Amino acid sequence: MARRDEILAYAAELLDLDAYPDYGPMGMQVVGSDEVTKIAAGVSASRELFERAAASGAQLVVVHHGILWRNESPVVDRRMKGRLEALFGADMTLAAYHLALDAHVEIGNGALLARELGVEVEGPFAGVGIGGRLGEPVGIDAFTARTREAVDREPLVFAHGPERIERVAILTGGGGRHLLDAAREGYDLFLTGEPEEPSGRDARELGVHFVAAGHDATERLGIAALAERLAERFGLAWEFVDVPNPV
Repeated sequence: MARRDEILAYAAELLDLDAYPDYGPMGMQVVGSDEVTKIAAGVSASRELFERAAASGAQLVVVHHGILWRNESPVVDRRMKGRLEALFGADMTLAAYHLALDAHVEIGNGALLARELGVEVEGPFAGVGIGGRLGEPVGIDAFTARTREAVDREPLVFAHGPERIERVAILTGGGGRHLLDAAREGYDLFLTGEPEEPSGRDARELGVHFVAAGHDATERLGIAALAERLAERFGLAWEFVDVPNPV
């Protein structure tokens, strides 16, 4: 058993939350039990996630996408009411870690996905992404196969880059707009979660490979790694709650 506030303070320090101004409050978003014996992790906040976390015996839920965003209505509608009821009914704390988790050099979404894909990280890309180089250049078919295995889904690929891929930029989630940045910085391939409408023609005209492997699918590694790190630090149980999302 551990104190909730000690866990959250450690997470804030680990991820350096103050260094990443975000679209909503990061860290604790809903207060619950003071004591924690189990952590549940999920990519995105939802009533289903909270109900399943409660059924698993968790007192703390950590997510990448929380329930509070500055660009959303402050009205507690039916959706928000259901989520809050699930949290309040189980006396669970909700904590969210967004951009800071994307950017973390050890347990960040980009860093962990790069490791899965054989990309040696050389530095940041577009603020919270990473840029790097493959240990051995490969073709787009081989890279697509690696991506498919890493995220367990079929990626969308616009194969318009060079025959041999050496430099790769990764920005998980909704980073499609940064394709132009990747091309300007000389990357052979840009990998993100979601495409944007111009992605196909932009990739073709820029001569860059574009890979969209799923917003949810590219952001599972980081939140699971964070939950595992917190659980190990404080001697707690933890579980990743998989709420399937094809987007």
